[in-house]
Amino acid sequence: MHPCRVNRLRADGTRPLLMGVINISPESFYSGSYVRKADILCTAEAMIQQGADLIDIGARSTAPDSPAITVAEETSRVIDALRSLQGSGITISLDTMIPSVLEAALHYDLHLVNDISGLITPGMGSLITDAGLPAILMASRERPGDCLTFAETCSALQEVTRRAEEAGVEEYILDPGVGKWIPDRTAMADFELCRRFTALHSFDRPLLAAVSRKSFIGAVTGKEPAERLSGSLGITASLILSGAAMIRSHDVAETRDLITVISAMQGA
Repeated sequence: MHPCRVNRLRADGTRPLLMGVINISPESFYSGSYVRKADILCTAEAMIQQGADLIDIGARSTAPDSPAITVAEETSRVIDALRSLQGSGITISLDTMIPSVLEAALHYDLHLVNDISGLITPGMGSLITDAGLPAILMASRERPGDCLTFAETCSALQEVTRRAEEAGVEEYILDPGVGKWIPDRTAMADFELCRRFTALHSFDRPLLAAVSRKSFIGAVTGKEPAERLSGSLGITASLILSGAAMIRSHDVAETRDLITVISAMQGA
């Protein structure tokens, strides 16, 4: 596997890195994850205390029915968050697919770019390369998360690796894109992707497990996002055992305990 270095961290599959989610978008599908500007630093510090290795800042909801916001609004939110975290020593990821938002963010502490478009957006790859940053790249063909089957996901990831090579992005983590990114995506497609997660190691890159509180869990439990913790941990456990190199979670303390227990079971 080609490891991915993120600040002082190393995603290489030897132990899962834990990414805590901080949503600064009130439009988020899970309202419990929204963090006000005044609380960003203390929330991030609390996540690190609970066992997060890094945090992921997201300023735009990408759920299918979310209200649209302008690029200017996303940029303003991101700058407010990064100003709050400047000098904190926390390893920071930025969840954006818009080059101008990333460009504004480069004036602050930033260690990783989480691009759900998989470098579809013109100029995103060269900007990441010029900044010398690693990236998370999601399986996307023409728009974020537009794969409907496992085969389409594999094809999209192959295309993502080609885009990365052309742009000169050398260090990256692959995100299979679990979740209802487009209306036609089904819960069964997400479960199949999770069941066949180990097959994605053929790409020889660290893999991200990002399933926290997502709709496919609600589809089988009948529960809303606020009630999906148990289901999230169940799926996450399976993906850790399938070799996920990074876990993205809204629930840091519980997920850290899960990782610790699985590591103990494996004799680590």
